Parts: sequence; C-alpha cells; structure tokens
Amino acid sequence: MVKRLRAACARAVRPTFARYLLASICALSSDMAVFLLLDRMGSAPMLAAFGGYAAGLVVHWAISIRYVFDTGAGPTHAQRAGFVATALLGMGITLAMVGGLSAVGLAPPVAKLLSVPVSFLTVYAIRKYGVFARA
Repeated sequence: MVKRLRAACARAVRPTFARYLLASICALSSDMAVFLLLDRMGSAPMLAAFGGYAAGLVVHWAISIRYVFDTGAGPTHAQRAGFVATALLGMGITLAMVGGLSAVGLAPPVAKLLSVPVSFLTVYAIRKYGVFARA
C-alpha cells in the first residue's frame, strides 16, 4: 500500500515539475537576456539582476497560469498574491546572491548563474505545495 501511494505521488509530481522546469527555462532565457543587456550597458549588478528577474517573472507568470498550474477557472486573487510573494522571495535570493558574490569579486553573470538553482528550487517548492497546492 505504501509503495503504491509513493509511486502515485511520484507520477503526479513529475509532470508538474517538468512543466515548471520548461516554464522556468523560458523565463530564465528572458531573465538572462535582460540581465546581460543591462550588465553590458554598465548597470550595477543588483540593478541588472532586478531588471532581468522582473522580465523573467512576467514570462513565468504567463506560462505558469496556463500550462503548469492550470486551475481550470483561472488563478484566484490568493494565487496571484502568492505568486507575487514567492517572486519577491526569489528576487530577494537572487539580488542577495548576485550582490554578495559580485562584491567578493565574482563576475556578475557567474554570480547570477549560481543564484538560479537556489531561487528556482525555493520558489518551486513554495508554489507547488503552497500557492497552487490545489491546482
């Protein structure tokens, strides 16, 4: 019984995680393009990280509500607020890591890349098991 329950849970989680991963790759592409553009233009690392994250957030929201956490009736106000709150958390993680790692001499693009898995896994877990738990 426990084995079947564990297997059913694993099957249910994988498709959502795979869709979330694909949505995140699209969002990260937008994020990195804006980040690198702002960095190339001479913006401070944290400002470039903010701009990139904000651009990626818009892309992620559009994909997430349609293909990742499809609720059928569209997102609720609580889900919108939760998405924004988790985005702010992810942005805070990203800004802190880019700012801190850049301050100790790491190249801003490398610092940005190191922040990606930390932010991604944190935000995914909260969205999956909190914000869109019933989707």
